[in-house]
Amino acid sequence: MSDAMTSGLTHFDGKGDAHMVDVSDKAVTSRVAVAEGYIKMARETFNIIAEGRAKKGDVLAVARLAGIMGAKKTPDLIPLCHPLPITKVAVDLTLDPDLPGVRIEGTVKTTGQTGVEMEALSAVSIAALTVYDMAKAVDKAMEIGGIRVMLKDGGKSGRYEAK
Repeated sequence: MSDAMTSGLTHFDGKGDAHMVDVSDKAVTSRVAVAEGYIKMARETFNIIAEGRAKKGDVLAVARLAGIMGAKKTPDLIPLCHPLPITKVAVDLTLDPDLPGVRIEGTVKTTGQTGVEMEALSAVSIAALTVYDMAKAVDKAMEIGGIRVMLKDGGKSGRYEAK
């Protein structure tokens, strides 16, 4: 990989090889990240979830727990992520009849030397995948999308808010 391709990309060394970023000299600060996403589905699937008729159980409750677990497992899934002392994970799933589907928001906090954007994105992704898993018997055409970081705060780079 050329220097032009790796400049600004922190997970590559001078030779272009992937590596885990050394954060040992970074200050320990409070950090938070919020991510969002959605899963669209057929109206009947939405009704089944909203009315609590899914054969596998309470779809939103299981997806919430899966999202929390996903945030905690992020360094096991993404090779160059640092294991972090996560101090909070919240996953909110909201039924949206206009999609129709479920809107998902994940919030992750830590006090550490690197941010928690990947953990927030993982929480949302795993929650959406869990909704899919629990409802796929009735709707294989569900669509997961819109997964992005909405807010990141803390650390040297400061605050980022999506427009």
